[in-house]
Amino acid sequence: MNSTELPGHPHIAYRDNALFVEDVRVSDLARDHGTPLFVYSTASMREALAAYQRGFAGRKLHICYAMKANSSLAMLQFFARQGCGFDIVSGGELERVLAAGGEAGKVIFSGVGKTRAEMRQALQAGILCFNVESEAELEVLSEVATALGKRAPVSIRVNPNVDPKTHPYISTGLKGNKFGVAHERTLATYQRAAALPGLQVVGIDFHIGSQITEVSPYLDATDRLLDLIELIEAAGIPIHHIDFGGGLGINYNGDTPPAADALWQQLFAKLDARGFGDRQFMIEPGRSLVGNAGLCATEVLYLKPGEEKNFCIVDAAMNDLPRPAMYQAYHAIVPLQPRTGSPAQEYDVVGPVCESGDWIGRDRSLAVQQGDQLAVLSAGAYCMAMSSNYNTRGRAAEVLVDGGQAHLIRTRETAADTFRNEHLLP
Repeated sequence: MNSTELPGHPHIAYRDNALFVEDVRVSDLARDHGTPLFVYSTASMREALAAYQRGFAGRKLHICYAMKANSSLAMLQFFARQGCGFDIVSGGELERVLAAGGEAGKVIFSGVGKTRAEMRQALQAGILCFNVESEAELEVLSEVATALGKRAPVSIRVNPNVDPKTHPYISTGLKGNKFGVAHERTLATYQRAAALPGLQVVGIDFHIGSQITEVSPYLDATDRLLDLIELIEAAGIPIHHIDFGGGLGINYNGDTPPAADALWQQLFAKLDARGFGDRQFMIEPGRSLVGNAGLCATEVLYLKPGEEKNFCIVDAAMNDLPRPAMYQAYHAIVPLQPRTGSPAQEYDVVGPVCESGDWIGRDRSLAVQQGDQLAVLSAGAYCMAMSSNYNTRGRAAEVLVDGGQAHLIRTRETAADTFRNEHLLP
C-alpha cells in the first residue's frame, strides 16, 4: 500500500489515493457521520505530549493541558489518562474536567476575570493553584477564601513585556495586553499577596502568547522571570514552582516552531546555569498538543465561477472553523480523494453563513467538483472549542481515532438542540 504522510501532520496520510487518520479512511467517517466532521488522532496527541515529557526528563514537572484549545470531554479524558492536569479559565471548564474524570488537585485556574462564585467553586473543589492576574483579584480571592475558612494557593502571572512575534489578538505578554501583573509591579504585588490572610504564595508564572514559533521570546521572558524570582525571594517570599505557561506554535503553513524537547533543552541550559533547574515546574500546552492532531471534513456544495474570484462553497462555515474569520488564520485544505488528471483552479473556499467574513481559505489551488469532500487541516485547536450556533447551525460531530478504531465523541447537534433552552412567550 502506498502511503504519503502530510508534512507537519503526523498520522494523517494518503494511502492509495485516500486520506487516512491513523488506520481509518476519513471518507468512511464522513459517510457514517456526515459533514462537517471533526476527526482527531490519539497517536498524534500522544506523540506531541511525549516531546514535552522528554524535554523535562529527570525534572519535577506538572503538565496541565490548556483545555481552552479543545475542551470536548473525551479529549479531556484522554489527557487525564496520560496523567495530565488541566489549565482552566472558567468554572464551566472546571466542571468539564471533573465530568471527564480529571482531578481537581491537578487544576490550575487562569484568566483575568474570575468571579467570586468561580473562586468559591474552585476552592471547594480543592484545585492546585490560582494564577492571579491583578492586584484587585488578590484582594477578592483572599476575601472569598477567608469566608470559607481556607487559604487559596496562588501564583502571580507576570507580564514580562516580551514580544512573542505572533498575531496581536493572541499576544498576551506585552504592556498593552490585558493579562498579568506589570513587571514593575511584581514585587509589590507579591508582598501584598504574602500579607493577605486568605492566600498562600506558591509560585510565579508567565504566558506570553499563542502560536509562538521562535525560541527567543521564551528565553527573554525566562531571563526576566528569574530576575524577579531572585528579587522576590530576597524579600523573604519563597517561590516553590515556576510556571512557563504554553503558547508553543504548530505548523499551519510552513511554520517551523521548535520541537518541545528542543525548546526545553535550551531553557534548561539557562535555568541550570542560574541555579533554578531543581525547582518544581508547570507548563500549560494546548494548541501544540491537539492542533495538528485534528482535521475537519467538509463537502463541496457548489462551485461558483466569477469575474474576479472563483468560489468553492462547502458545508463547513465560520461557526465551525472561526479562526480564519477571527485571525485571518491559514488552514491547509486538501481533498479526501485527490482527482488525478483533473486541472486545478484557484478558489476562495467559503461557507454557507450569511457573512462576507465566512471564508475558510483564500486563493487555494484545487482540482474539485461538486460533491467532492475536502479536509481542513490543523483543526484540532480553537475550532470546535470556539464554534457556535450562528445561523441556527448545529455544531459538528466529532470522532476520535485510535489505530483502526473510531469513537464518536460528540453527536451532531440538531436544530432542536440549538433552541432547547429557549422559551416562547405565554
